[in-house]
Amino acid sequence: MAVSSTKTVYEIFQSMEYGPAATSSTATAQAWLEHRSRSLGLFIDGEFVCSADGRSCSLADSKGSIVCSTACAEEADISQCASSAVNGFKSWSNLSCNQRAKVLLRLVSVLGQHGQCLSELCELCEASCATAALVRLLQFYSSWAQLRDTLLTDWTPLGVVAVVTSKDCPLYSLLLKVLPALAMGNSVVVVPGQSTAPPVLLLAQLFTGAGLPAGALNVLTGSDITLGVKVAQNHSISYVNYCGNKEDGVMLCKATAGMGVPVAVSPCVGSTCPFIIFESADINSAVDEVMEAAFRKKKEVFWVLCVQESVVDSVVAHLRLRMAKMKCVTLPSEADRERVDAAVQEAQQLGATLVQSCADPTSGAQYPSTVLCGVAPSSPCVLNPCPGPLLPLMTFRSNTEAVTLGNHSPHGQAASIWTEDLTLALETAQRLSVGSVWVNSHSICDPCLPVSGHKDSGTCTDGGQEGLYQFLRPSSSSPPLPRSSPVSMDYTQFGTETSPPIIPAESDPARAPQSHLQFVAGKACKSVSGCSVAVQPPGGSGGLLAYCPDGGRKDVRNAVEAAVKVQPGWMKKSPSARAQSLYSLAKGLEAKRRDIAAAINTQTGLSMDEAEKEVELSITRLSVWAAYCDKVQGGALPMPNSGSALSIPEALGVMGVVLPDYNPLLSMVTVLGATIATGNAVIMVPSQKYPLPVLAFIKVLQSSDLPAGLVNVITGSRDQLTVALANHSVIKAIWYWGSAEGCQYLQYTCTSPLKTLRLCEDQEGKDGELDWTRCRPSFLEEMWRSAVQWKSVWIPTA
Repeated sequence: MAVSSTKTVYEIFQSMEYGPAATSSTATAQAWLEHRSRSLGLFIDGEFVCSADGRSCSLADSKGSIVCSTACAEEADISQCASSAVNGFKSWSNLSCNQRAKVLLRLVSVLGQHGQCLSELCELCEASCATAALVRLLQFYSSWAQLRDTLLTDWTPLGVVAVVTSKDCPLYSLLLKVLPALAMGNSVVVVPGQSTAPPVLLLAQLFTGAGLPAGALNVLTGSDITLGVKVAQNHSISYVNYCGNKEDGVMLCKATAGMGVPVAVSPCVGSTCPFIIFESADINSAVDEVMEAAFRKKKEVFWVLCVQESVVDSVVAHLRLRMAKMKCVTLPSEADRERVDAAVQEAQQLGATLVQSCADPTSGAQYPSTVLCGVAPSSPCVLNPCPGPLLPLMTFRSNTEAVTLGNHSPHGQAASIWTEDLTLALETAQRLSVGSVWVNSHSICDPCLPVSGHKDSGTCTDGGQEGLYQFLRPSSSSPPLPRSSPVSMDYTQFGTETSPPIIPAESDPARAPQSHLQFVAGKACKSVSGCSVAVQPPGGSGGLLAYCPDGGRKDVRNAVEAAVKVQPGWMKKSPSARAQSLYSLAKGLEAKRRDIAAAINTQTGLSMDEAEKEVELSITRLSVWAAYCDKVQGGALPMPNSGSALSIPEALGVMGVVLPDYNPLLSMVTVLGATIATGNAVIMVPSQKYPLPVLAFIKVLQSSDLPAGLVNVITGSRDQLTVALANHSVIKAIWYWGSAEGCQYLQYTCTSPLKTLRLCEDQEGKDGELDWTRCRPSFLEEMWRSAVQWKSVWIPTA
């Protein structure tokens, strides 16, 4: 009888020796790469294929060793991939919600089997992403795939979605866009950065093996962002979502301007984020966490330490103690070392003092971890930090100063607040203009948290239920219009064309046609130029109907100044108070319904019955928006970890709206209600063809209780005013109904700073896909969501 070699538990504890290594049928990353001869092709139609011309680029690790090579896709590959994605969309979207959910859930077990291989591959490519985080993503979005037809009944998938990333984009951020797109029934074409390409190709292979239809997920690899531009330009793509650094995102937006494809940008790499320590904080914990966040080997954001003056000496002392034994950080190249040296010397010249972990080596691509104490908010190391182990430190006296410092950056991605005073933490979180706020913690991610990039940190929402809508469209809307080609235009000359005959208001002695006024800062007024433009009757014959002011850049400037003053106070009003103001506005419109119906009749040529019907619909639409004010709100979210999370919808700020020609009154009140119901201030440009109904509505605004400056109406040349809105840095979003040239101009121009755009080409007799008289609830909900940005606040309990 054979003697068993298995040791008892007692014997194991006596010897305390290592047991045999666990065996697994799962291939390691090296074995997977060797199986593919360390040459990874494109993943199209469920299999690996070679690129059309056989070109490839090598991926090296931090030590310079070649990890593998990836194929470089060309035009023929992009066409083949797009065709596969269209077929994949048909197969994937035709499955039931339950079937799609089962496929995504099956991926959870697949990741459990191949998690070691994926983790090793991510480590080799320096694109680290915890397998547990990917499992959580799959579990969350598989449940939403199951519930799509239950909770999102009025919505339908877009079609083929392109997810484009830069070379430094984290894998988690990429999958936070890919998985919800798949869960909603879209097919996805992924254009990953070079470092994330091997893990994404492995995942695509695993996804297909788990039952994802061929073509539902395709991966195209290349050497830089130009491949993403070529993919976005393909006419089969319905939507483009970009994630990575801002420079590549701006290039993508400009290259796709005028092509009729929406582009959402999330610059998640390179943002500056405040790390705020109040005097009531646990200093030990705060310093430990800021060290981990600021000096980690690979970081996506740059942290700026803001410390209350009363505890700054204690914080600096703790920093010196923690940094005493830290080694120098290896930089990618000696050129980066030179940039860091220049940044430190410039900060010292501006009065900063240094706290360093060790002596500064005189040569080589290494630099010690460094805290720059006493820097000013305007210092270059704060506004434009360079890659390297640098942590600027600023001080503040009060909560108000802390918020001012936190909002000083042009970015609005995230912030970390350290205090044991929960009331102070929540007040500060509410006032910070960022998408994520972590209280006594940092860098916590979960897919149930909706996050919008505020200010220059993005134009879309990721995570949570709110992040699903970017991959859906209302079922009631018409199918998207065919993709267009860019118009050849000189962007510097757009909006400079001569307007229709401009007549000085004072030079018309007869004053036979009525001279209307625009509405700025709560007052009816002339344009700054003092000139008026003639309003033609329907059909353009039969004399002049009226004169309206010819507004320009200075009128927009005055309107923005008034809106900026009043918008924060309006946003702080309770939803019920905003609702009452909208109900009051609806009553004011009802009181003047005959006058406004007459203006519609005179301007558009509609019969009085049809004009009165439009006024009645407008009254109803304002009442609907009043009811929306306190019905759609955020709240507490269930978190898988210990702690609580709040989801908060916030106003965008000051918005610009260029109104359509069709249904001039109804379209105006629909847009007006959506913007101010959510807490925004708005600058509206009426239809250049039919401005009189909106000008007649000014009397309703004057008699309302809306704060002066909340709603502004500027008339004149649509193109000229579009340019003024696009070039004003304070305006956060622009909704535009107009020409193809205007849409293209806005897509090209509104990139610095980033503006949220809602564009629709205004066609004869119809505004693109929209019938204003039959707005379904899903359309109104989409408009409401377009007027808000989301903030998540994480509060740990242990």
